[in-house]
Amino acid sequence: MSSASSSAAPADSQGPVPLAWHREPDNEPLAENEAVLRAIRQMVKEGQHRSELVELLKLWDPIDVMQMLVRLRLKQARKLFQWLPANPSIKVIAALRPEFRSLLMEESTLEQFRDILAALDPEDATEMLNGFPDDIAEELAQRLPDIEDIAYRAAFADDSAGRIMARKFVALPQSCTVDDAVAQIRAEAERIRKVFTLYVLDDEGRLVGSVELGRLLLAPEGATLQNVMSSDFIAVTPETDQEDVLRLARKRDMRTVPVMDAAGHLVGRVTPKQLTRIAAEEASEDLLLMSGVSGESKTNDSVWRIVRGRLPWLLAGLIGATVAASVVGSFEDQLARAAILAAFIPVTMSMAGNAGLQASAVAVQGIASGTLWSGDIGFRLLRELGAALINGLIAAVILACLTIAASLVIPIHAPYNLALATSMSLLCVTTIAAMVGATIPIALDKLGVDPAMATGVFITSSNDVLGVLVFFGMATAFYLG
Repeated sequence: MSSASSSAAPADSQGPVPLAWHREPDNEPLAENEAVLRAIRQMVKEGQHRSELVELLKLWDPIDVMQMLVRLRLKQARKLFQWLPANPSIKVIAALRPEFRSLLMEESTLEQFRDILAALDPEDATEMLNGFPDDIAEELAQRLPDIEDIAYRAAFADDSAGRIMARKFVALPQSCTVDDAVAQIRAEAERIRKVFTLYVLDDEGRLVGSVELGRLLLAPEGATLQNVMSSDFIAVTPETDQEDVLRLARKRDMRTVPVMDAAGHLVGRVTPKQLTRIAAEEASEDLLLMSGVSGESKTNDSVWRIVRGRLPWLLAGLIGATVAASVVGSFEDQLARAAILAAFIPVTMSMAGNAGLQASAVAVQGIASGTLWSGDIGFRLLRELGAALINGLIAAVILACLTIAASLVIPIHAPYNLALATSMSLLCVTTIAAMVGATIPIALDKLGVDPAMATGVFITSSNDVLGVLVFFGMATAFYLG
């Protein structure tokens, strides 16, 4: 295993104290760093060697500093962070996840954060402000030099294109020549850093086309942008949800997505970096929703926030489980006649839940990635039906064989009838659950509801109820009849 390390040796009265941090892969604690942590904790606690420690951390890689801060107690991390000058604080903060930025924040560090944010580009400052509590973010924003740009972004919703877009881009009139356009891009390279697409404007400043950088460099000399631009472009509005922006970029294979206002004027662009971040955020949010947890949950949430984010889902599951229990109770006579049926209820409910979750996960992934086309829905459902029937048939045959084999060891009344009843119920339950799991996310998406909410508690509870009904129906028909 390869590792990176940062090291230096602040001196004390008893000789040098070597401090070398070994990069922790995937944030897994390394035993080699424990001595370093103990030394830094002691130095922060006693307040000794402050200047030496600061000089040491300046030599460390920002990621190493970030890993070390996270391993300290919060009080010590805040104190040590206050000692750091703006550099490397800016790089350290950039390496921190938003929740850790908020944890380090307290009243005494506001002035330091203002200096850090003021040194960043407006889009980077806006993104970093999103990681702070609203009241602190507002106070910091009011003291920044690019307040107008940041205020413009802040006017849009958190998950909108207007909040995440970059306001730096290259846009030239369609009468501009290719040579002049290349020269302009070179002049703007330092300010914009990465340019993938040149945007073309008409005489009134409205977006009328775009030119990829590669195509621009291969264009003949003397040609105008109007001759080489592509007018077949798609733009979004600042109010467009970031998930829709990502879906559009994937469908059209766009590296950057232009953002236009109502008048058709270009106001920004969603960069590849932002598209990657959106994909990660949406995947994380969908995973939480599918697990029955609020998509806004964070590892540093307070007890009340954890309760508020999870209790509704737990109560929804409680309601579903209560309904399922009521259904089971309504078949009390059947259970009294054949108590062995109770042993197969967990099998049926578990298979129903698993089949439903598998089908719904595939449907949610297809909707999120934009690969689920409206004209393809019928074919997808037929394919899910076919797969569910095959899976259910295989599971049913295995369950029937196990039931008959068990009858050779323990006494079971009418084992072949029991095997038929349980296997038929398993086949039906698996098929129904898969169809419910595949259909509900699509239906919710059509209604404008996040399809990830269809999984977890909702799918499991509905399939539990259907599974119990089907199970006792089959038991009544083939075993108790």
